[in-house]
Amino acid sequence: MDGVEAVHDAYRAHYRRLVGQLYALTRDLSEAQDVVQEAYARALARPARFLEVQDPEKWLRTVAMNAARTRYRRRWVLDRLLLAGRVHRPDETVPGMSPDRVALVEALRRLPRRTREAIVLHHIADLPVDEVAAALGVSAGTVKSRLSRGRAALARLLADNPDTTTAEGAIDYA
Repeated sequence: MDGVEAVHDAYRAHYRRLVGQLYALTRDLSEAQDVVQEAYARALARPARFLEVQDPEKWLRTVAMNAARTRYRRRWVLDRLLLAGRVHRPDETVPGMSPDRVALVEALRRLPRRTREAIVLHHIADLPVDEVAAALGVSAGTVKSRLSRGRAALARLLADNPDTTTAEGAIDYA
């Protein structure tokens, strides 16, 4: 087996578990995915060296955790510089993010995970209910129920009257 094939095998065997572990550490799914991908990229950069590793999952976890720590330290320094006024944040930090889209993303973050997954897969990824059900490993009826509850919760969260909005209003019953 060559090094590149070993990295691909390790990816299939460990990627999901590593992302789950790093998500628990970072509390940010996209950050967890990024640092795990960075670990695999480093393995692919030197595939022959990766073959010498005794425990590939442990090695990948260590590299991903070190990447997460480095990113955290860099963000911490930037935050301190921003607070001290030594660095100024650009007016628009995310190009193309209208206030409505920012509000939608914030409302989606307040939904329970299962409901949010169904809403995102159906309405944003544009998957039909059956494909959402297959992706989530639940029945189509469960997806429809989550979509209904999710749309109702989003309507409350995005209403013009913020006094009627509560995080408790978005309860996951499934």
